[in-house]
Amino acid sequence: LEPVSVMFKVYCLSVMTLVAATYTVVLRYTRTVSSTAMYFSTTAVCITEVIKLFLSLGMLTKETGSFGRLKASIVEHVFWSPKELLKLSVPSVVYAVQNNMAFIALSNLDAAVYQVTYQLKIPCTALCMVLMLNRSLSRLQWFSVFMLCLGVTLVQWKPAEATKVQVEQNPFLGFMAIAVAVLCSGFAGVYFEKVLKSSDTSLWVRNIQMYLSGIVVTLAGVYMTEGAQVIEKGFFYSYTPWVCFVVFLASVGGLYTSVVVKYTDNIMKGFSAAAAIVLSTVASVTLFGLQITATFACGAMLVCVSIYLYGLPKQDTTKLPRADTDKEARQKLITV
Repeated sequence: LEPVSVMFKVYCLSVMTLVAATYTVVLRYTRTVSSTAMYFSTTAVCITEVIKLFLSLGMLTKETGSFGRLKASIVEHVFWSPKELLKLSVPSVVYAVQNNMAFIALSNLDAAVYQVTYQLKIPCTALCMVLMLNRSLSRLQWFSVFMLCLGVTLVQWKPAEATKVQVEQNPFLGFMAIAVAVLCSGFAGVYFEKVLKSSDTSLWVRNIQMYLSGIVVTLAGVYMTEGAQVIEKGFFYSYTPWVCFVVFLASVGGLYTSVVVKYTDNIMKGFSAAAAIVLSTVASVTLFGLQITATFACGAMLVCVSIYLYGLPKQDTTKLPRADTDKEARQKLITV
């Protein structure tokens, strides 16, 4: 971690928490409460990829220091690296599926329920790290994973109902959408980390490669699923300021996470995730008339505690074998 002030860390985590909580609540509002005609979620996902591409280009410009170096970097890593583009197309497809699943899930589940259940990405990511990166988890982390699964089970056992939502919902469909999104999040995140660590290529270059593929993939998704309606009504049909706000939050949220990862630690990120759950629950009670049940409250509490436990640093045991060896050597000397 780079040395930064505590206030800067608090600022980063505060923004991350607000973005995560606000995104789920506003997206839920645009899909269930807003009185305007329903917009096309696939076009929103596509526009998000375009905005992320331009933001990454801006960050790469700042990193390289000049437009000449920016041009040279893009030519080298984009136009002359088709294999790298193909390699980054894998997480592009997976992330496209994940982002579309978020719209389906929040069309059928409350924002608070979604926020809690989506934390299943932690055990999924942990499993992918063990299988793909050959990492190990401590006993405490495995315990927190099982605690998190128990908490999500309680939340889904008897889902809380929202009284102010007028559209028809399918909780089972929403849960299946979250399950797919969780699997996509775990695999794509670990795959992208493995690609990043396989070379010294800049993070922003990798983002540009991924978002270029993402734009192609999401455009194909638009015209494969809703092509006729998009051609008839327009790409930006029924886009309101709230829908534009959802696209903005989705665009900056992913890029801002990289800043948080760079300057903070797992414990602080755990507090951020727990705070986002609390904020989403409060907003859901206020805006959607969410009725909190005892099982939901217990499950959400277990999830928050498990996130904190999972982020605790592992005990450093690298010096223990050396100490045992030194002790055995002294005993041999005494015996001699």
